[in-house]
Amino acid sequence: MMATTGIAAPVAALVSGAVLIGLAACASAAAQDPDARLAERLEWFQDLRFGLFLHWGVYSQWGCIESWPLVEEDKWARPDDLAPWVERDKDIERFKRDYFALNRTFNPTRFDPAKWAEAAKYAGMKYVVFTTKHHDGFSMFDTRQTDWRVTHPDCPYSKNAQPDIVRDVFDAFRKEGFGIGAYFSKSDWHSPYYWSPDAPARTRNPNYNTREQPERWAKFVAFVHGQVEELVSNYGRVDILWLDGGQVRPPDQDIQMDRLADMARKHQPDLLMVDRTVGGKYENYRTPEQEVPDKPLDYVWESCLTMGTQWSYKPNDAYKPARTLVHLLVDIVSKGGNLLLNIGPQPDGQLPPEALKRLKEIGDWMAVNAEAIHGTLPIAPYKAGSVCLTRKGRMVYAIYLAEEGRDAPPATMRVPGVRPPAGAKVAMLGVAAPLEWQVGDDGVTVAIPASVAQSPPCRHAWVIRIAPAAE
Repeated sequence: MMATTGIAAPVAALVSGAVLIGLAACASAAAQDPDARLAERLEWFQDLRFGLFLHWGVYSQWGCIESWPLVEEDKWARPDDLAPWVERDKDIERFKRDYFALNRTFNPTRFDPAKWAEAAKYAGMKYVVFTTKHHDGFSMFDTRQTDWRVTHPDCPYSKNAQPDIVRDVFDAFRKEGFGIGAYFSKSDWHSPYYWSPDAPARTRNPNYNTREQPERWAKFVAFVHGQVEELVSNYGRVDILWLDGGQVRPPDQDIQMDRLADMARKHQPDLLMVDRTVGGKYENYRTPEQEVPDKPLDYVWESCLTMGTQWSYKPNDAYKPARTLVHLLVDIVSKGGNLLLNIGPQPDGQLPPEALKRLKEIGDWMAVNAEAIHGTLPIAPYKAGSVCLTRKGRMVYAIYLAEEGRDAPPATMRVPGVRPPAGAKVAMLGVAAPLEWQVGDDGVTVAIPASVAQSPPCRHAWVIRIAPAAE
């Protein structure tokens, strides 16, 4: 390129300035375009790949399933569970009275969300979704819409110097660089505008005809909008509004999502909305529950899975082994999804010791292998036998999932569907020395030295990074 000299220099500068101004204008226009903005936010979300889900509320005191025992038609009770479950079957109305009095004993004196965030960060998690209010209607934040909340004088925790639990959780995780997600139930079984006190409430739906009583339903819509506005305007940056209660949808349970979304994004312009199971423009990504799809999906998605057997705290719950959790994460990410892994905090506000142990073990693995997870994309054939694939740019990661009882990688690892070019660099994450490899008809075979097998860099799964030679 010729250097600009003399009078040509100012002209070149003007042209360059015009180009920069034009590019800035294009970028600004893209930022203002709702579809472009949403696409950008979804890309941000997908890069995170691993998040923490927290189900916590007054129900944690009983160790029962969150909210659902209140619904007579949902037969959740099991004879081997706690006494309140037995009372539920004997007298559902008494059960409801006792359940709705749990706010009077909720006092998590050992709650320290900084410790939660520290453990989650070590595990390699990048975003959190917290239950600001579950279906039972108990608000874990300082709402002005109802007295059934953690900050009301009826709740012992309100005497705490800072009793707003949602504020503490969001602040602690935001400080550690997490994306912030607010779980919020659209249904509310404590609200007299959803379950009217004038009639029995036996299903998860309103116990009155919303079309015949539009005034009552209008009050519920105003109630929901009021609570959502509090969450998106009083708690700093919120990245995700994770709406549950999929039965709340038109025509019979229309909460005016267009208006609610406009209001929420007025306060949080970059907000992702998850009107889960409803579909349409406000279900920005989908959330398969307690399942992993068999193959990549053609939309943005997140599997929400429990670390134990239920969403909320359960005494002596059976937690999935760390190996299983690492394999779930790898399997989901290789198919282009995110893993939102749930833990139910204890009534005292601590995470269960077994859950903390699992986070530590996952973190030990992520300390070596996170680059094969965060910011990666799927690449065919995605998963073949014990090997899952991800990619980042021209880099390919082959993740070998250890079989039950295997503590060391095999002598050779075959990576199907990948044929590195001549001069490619092949290495195992956590191992400094390059590895020998050979291309075959169906992929590449990598030799694992005996020294690596004797002292592997991690447990549960091993990652081979295949990088093309620099051009």
